[in-house]
Amino acid sequence: MSDSGEGAQKCGQIFGAVSAKMGNGVWTVEIIPAEIQPPARVPEGASGYRIRVGSTPVTNWGDATRLAVAFNEQVLLARHRVDALAPDAVLLVENKWATDEDPDIRAAWERAMTELSGRNYRIVPVPMEEQCLTVVDNPRKGKNMFALGMLACIYARDMDRVREQIAYTFRKKSEEVYRSNVALVELGYAWAEQHLDLRIEILPAVTTDSLVVMNGNEALGLGAIASGMELCAMYPITPATSVSHYLSEVFERFGGIVHQAEDEIAAVGVAIGASYAGKVAFTITSGPGLALKTEFLGLAAMIEMPLVLVEVQRGGPSTGLPTKVEQSDLLAALFGQTGDAPHVIIAPATIEECFHVMITARRIAETFRAVVMVLSDANLATGVTPFTRPKPDERWMAEPIDLAPVPEGQKAYQWDPRTGLSTRIIPGQPGGMHTVTGLSHDEGSKVAYSSGVHQRSSAMRSRKLAVLQSLLQPPPVYGDAKGDLLIVGWGSTKGAIEEAVDRARAEGLRVSSTHLRFLSPLEPGLKDIFRQFRKVMTVEINYSDEPGDPFITEENRRRGQLSMLLRNATLVDVDCWTRVPGEPLRPGAIVEAIRGQLASGGRES
Repeated sequence: MSDSGEGAQKCGQIFGAVSAKMGNGVWTVEIIPAEIQPPARVPEGASGYRIRVGSTPVTNWGDATRLAVAFNEQVLLARHRVDALAPDAVLLVENKWATDEDPDIRAAWERAMTELSGRNYRIVPVPMEEQCLTVVDNPRKGKNMFALGMLACIYARDMDRVREQIAYTFRKKSEEVYRSNVALVELGYAWAEQHLDLRIEILPAVTTDSLVVMNGNEALGLGAIASGMELCAMYPITPATSVSHYLSEVFERFGGIVHQAEDEIAAVGVAIGASYAGKVAFTITSGPGLALKTEFLGLAAMIEMPLVLVEVQRGGPSTGLPTKVEQSDLLAALFGQTGDAPHVIIAPATIEECFHVMITARRIAETFRAVVMVLSDANLATGVTPFTRPKPDERWMAEPIDLAPVPEGQKAYQWDPRTGLSTRIIPGQPGGMHTVTGLSHDEGSKVAYSSGVHQRSSAMRSRKLAVLQSLLQPPPVYGDAKGDLLIVGWGSTKGAIEEAVDRARAEGLRVSSTHLRFLSPLEPGLKDIFRQFRKVMTVEINYSDEPGDPFITEENRRRGQLSMLLRNATLVDVDCWTRVPGEPLRPGAIVEAIRGQLASGGRES
């Protein structure tokens, strides 16, 4: 934990990557203040990086931190006050503040130590600045590497791998920067070896698979390349931007282009235009950007233009919580367009799925001439975990553009009356001249306002979703197929939900879960699955009213967004437990919600 700009993320990223490459299960979460440069030494401005390491695959960030390194006592308070530290946690804290020449800082240190003493923490003062000054003139630029060295010693990390990862991380910096960082790491390692009695052994998992290590945004970018998409049009927005950062480094090697437009509206317009030229393009954004793209998405639906839109969700509404995770854009993604604009929504549940979802999205967009939205979130975007190296398959790639003459009589929207599907005509195909317009049109692309044409074209665009659903499989149930409670989740909560289910089942509770990837259309068979359980409840990172709160009734209660969709689609009384803490859900909190739901006398499904 540090003030903003002191490099806690860089330290954590390197430690997480090294641990994953050594064979450990890893899950990481960035803790970033909403402001770019918040005031120093205030809990609200704390920056940090949380890493959960295990001998087996790790799927979520867990409940509480057992070891923390803090560059000042105020950032430590930030985690202490949200119960993010285990009751017996070991806290390695920069000790310079205890003797600072500023009396206000010394007083703040004393107050913090008093507050922290209410728990059974083991607080270890560390002279980080004093040590770093032996290597660099500005310790604010060196403590993160000193901390990395201490962690490498405590967890017995392979120092050669640490040096390799530093070289990769600072590959665009000078040799002097690399040498300085390595010297600081080695200094931290040596200091910990001499002064700390704490050692933690986490054996690596045994696997014969070849693994890769990346975060969700990198996986989305790599998946886009593997899918054969060649144009990414975007405008920078947190937490989606790093997808384009990654692509900007590598995309051209694979024939791709990253186009940074002047705004969000232009970005989606460029992507639609590129798709019009024959292939499938994609655009990347976050919540506020999705709002701006709305009109163009309606156009893409009307002209049935294949398009992939990646939305990395953050807290809202408006600019909301730019750096914090939330799942509050599901309804906006589904219903944000004017008129009836059916489209596909897919939500990856893991970082590995962030890779594969792009291939699926491209293929569906092309096959169904549809807009496909990929809903990721800030937890997946910045989290790092190892997964099995994908084996590229040429079938993932798009087919070459067919510029053969259009068969005589074929129309631009020659809908199959049973499926709503039609063959796309590419500009340049002889005999393929037609009008592309956002106005209602008939099969021949002729603008037509008659009720019969609009009814038929609306039905054809909608029919495609039903056809897609007929090709999907019911979601698997994690746990028994029957029981007292079924938890339903989507997106990045999968790991925390399944760990909570395991704990609840260990207590003897009859709980299972299922996790949805397709949210439009919904996966089939949900009603039959729900019928096997006495109660059904969604767990989501979005807001819902609490039953029993003032003025909240069964009729006016605003529920979790997936809960609302499921109630509508299945007519089952699906309850919800949702929170918007600005951080991922903890499995322990979900276990408490499970106990509460089973103990309540609520209505059965």
